[in-house]
Amino acid sequence: MPEARLASGLWAHAYLRRLALADIPAFVTAHGDDTAGAVLVKLNTLDGKAKAFVRQYDLTTGARAWQVLADGTETDVDASIAKQRSFDSDLWVIEVEDRAGRHLLEEDGLSG
Repeated sequence: MPEARLASGLWAHAYLRRLALADIPAFVTAHGDDTAGAVLVKLNTLDGKAKAFVRQYDLTTGARAWQVLADGTETDVDASIAKQRSFDSDLWVIEVEDRAGRHLLEEDGLSG
């Protein structure tokens, strides 16, 4: 039986709430399709560096996991995000700001 998926907007708002409960600042920088838009999470460590994460399928297992799309200077990561948005207007972008590099994507309910 296929895994049930939350609507993108609901997932994004729940993720923002979990971050807020952990005192991790985050905000939506691009509002995608509320129902089926993909979500990209940018982690800004506030030192000129950043990472962008996307959830992808493993074709061999069918599992979904967060993968690093881009890692480097914030400028380079922003360019990668802009490229993704240029061909996916339904894409959500959530920016997380945390000097310690916390993003919570590995936690239950967010990881897969």
